[in-house]
Amino acid sequence: MILVALPIFIPLLCGALSLLAWRSSLVQRLIGLAGTLALLVVSVLLLLAVREEGHVVMHMGNWQAPFGITLVADLLSAIMVLLTGMMGLAIAIYSLATTSKSYERFGYFPLLHLLLAGVVGSFLTGDIFNLYVWFEVMLVASFALLILGGERSQMEGAIKYVTLNLLSSAIFLSAIGLLYGLVGTLNMADIAVKLAEAEHTGMVDVIAVMFMVAFGIKAGAFPLFFWLPASYHTPPVAVSALFAGLLTKVGVYALFRVFTLIFNHTPEFTHQLLLWGAAFTMLTGVLGAAAQFEFRRILSFHIISQIGYMLMGLALFTPLALIGGVFYITHHIIVKTNLFLVSGVAHRLLGSYDLKKLGSLYKERPFLAILFLIPALSLAGLPPLSGFFAKFIIIRAGIEAEAWLVTGIALLVGLLTLYSMIKIWAEAFWKAVPEGISTDRLTGKQPDPGLVWMYIPIVLLAVCTLLIGLYGQPVYELAEASAAQLMNPSGYIEAVLGTSVPGGER
Repeated sequence: MILVALPIFIPLLCGALSLLAWRSSLVQRLIGLAGTLALLVVSVLLLLAVREEGHVVMHMGNWQAPFGITLVADLLSAIMVLLTGMMGLAIAIYSLATTSKSYERFGYFPLLHLLLAGVVGSFLTGDIFNLYVWFEVMLVASFALLILGGERSQMEGAIKYVTLNLLSSAIFLSAIGLLYGLVGTLNMADIAVKLAEAEHTGMVDVIAVMFMVAFGIKAGAFPLFFWLPASYHTPPVAVSALFAGLLTKVGVYALFRVFTLIFNHTPEFTHQLLLWGAAFTMLTGVLGAAAQFEFRRILSFHIISQIGYMLMGLALFTPLALIGGVFYITHHIIVKTNLFLVSGVAHRLLGSYDLKKLGSLYKERPFLAILFLIPALSLAGLPPLSGFFAKFIIIRAGIEAEAWLVTGIALLVGLLTLYSMIKIWAEAFWKAVPEGISTDRLTGKQPDPGLVWMYIPIVLLAVCTLLIGLYGQPVYELAEASAAQLMNPSGYIEAVLGTSVPGGER
């Protein structure tokens, strides 16, 4: 079914068209808006098709699995593609006001489309080696966006970013080679069948840990996460927001896919490692945020702490925990992207991301203050916002699984997250503007028509956060159906291979 290929094809086509129009800023912007809107529309259609059919599969070139390349969408991947379309459109709109013409001449929009193609390709591929290929496409595009502008801080962040991600890629590729030598196939559904039939040996656990480390680095999990807070605050804010919302979630998605479909035979070993990794990820991330006084660095450390909640959902490996994990991913992508976009408005008004150089945003821009509070309080987990229900499901799953220590850490991290959001509020929104800081834009003496384009995606994402909190039943039902598919991968395997799985449910 060609519908599963369109979310990859559209950004690749738009990237090529943007390259052809590199002399025209207007054409590139129009392509950016039209392309991301088309991606969003197609992603909605794909989710509806998957909701109706269970799985949507396409065998490229009519080469049947496991011999050809397969694209496959289940509910988890369809949800992730939809979120990618939403964030892509939000960033394209925001970029109209924040991206300079010099950045556009150096390929901002083609790189944006290429990054979206890499993200969507990672979500839809059914082949473990092609997952590696899409990871590399994503890495190349994100590295180029990270250094766009060539400032010293960007270069320093980019070196750390690319070094750790290349290490992750090397481990990932080595694990693929070992896995292929063990089972003789690269199709993930076929790998799952052959590993289930093969005699379980210590080598399988070794390979599982290699995948865990590789994807853990991509996700920004403990202990190799320090590239993230060192780099995400350095590029233009639209790029930071896109990275914050999507890039680490590709690593999280890969962990969910591999450790529910392939390496689910010894959860007492693999998922116990994931559980402790989740606990340390939550704790170290939130403590790092507590020590920061720069808007985007605080938010960057909180990406790490929130990744821990998602990994906790996977590690507990119960239906309720997986529901919580999928729900949490959905909530976090929207909220975290929005918080970075709000930080960009604060920078636009007062010229800094340093909290000590910000102030009076509540007094002069009360609407912006409300737009900050919605995602900030949601991130901290206050009712009735989306983050409360996401945390509630994860915490309840932890209690039911009697994982008392990790559950206690999750509750503590929620309180410390609230502390960080209060710190941002007190410094940037409540206190007076420090002396010597120009307030012409803040007070409206220097009009800025570009702010309208910055507010549009912030408002839309804030509305999404409210809707998920107040009317979250449809999202919960999607997460519940997605978790059911993850707990019973036989449906995925049968859809890809076209044969029933020996032994029924796995």
